[in-house]
Amino acid sequence: MKQKTLSQLAPEAARILDSLSQDGEVLQMRRYRQHGDVSTFDHCRNVAELSVRINRRLHLRADEAALARGAMLHDFYLYDWHTPDPSHHLHGFRHPERAAQNAIRRFDVGETEQRIIRSHMWPLTLTKPPRCREAWIVCLADKYCAVTETLFRGRRAK
Repeated sequence: MKQKTLSQLAPEAARILDSLSQDGEVLQMRRYRQHGDVSTFDHCRNVAELSVRINRRLHLRADEAALARGAMLHDFYLYDWHTPDPSHHLHGFRHPERAAQNAIRRFDVGETEQRIIRSHMWPLTLTKPPRCREAWIVCLADKYCAVTETLFRGRRAK
């Protein structure tokens, strides 16, 4: 059976992702490698699409607009963490806050989106656990996509 596209599953989430995907600063994420040969942009898109599918499949009743926005912006830190630079020190611990600040500066992100972005690295960031349903979904989808992208060199999470 052919898998449904995101727009078939959740039109509002697809609209949000398409809008964010045309923003100049969000498009900068295409310049940075995230896992394996996957760009940060594609990683965020993978996490957003998987998050919406998880929400739908498990009937979790999460706010899909917040889920899509938070997932697409969860790694909106806008630098290459692979290059040696003192500002990239402890990237895993620090980038959620930088991504949140960039999202706040650039977009009208609400409290739920901020929670998603700040907590997506939990349990690495012990003091920032997910505190809402949407943050839990993105946190789990992010881990799954990171492993899949790293082990299977750029294949999309299915």
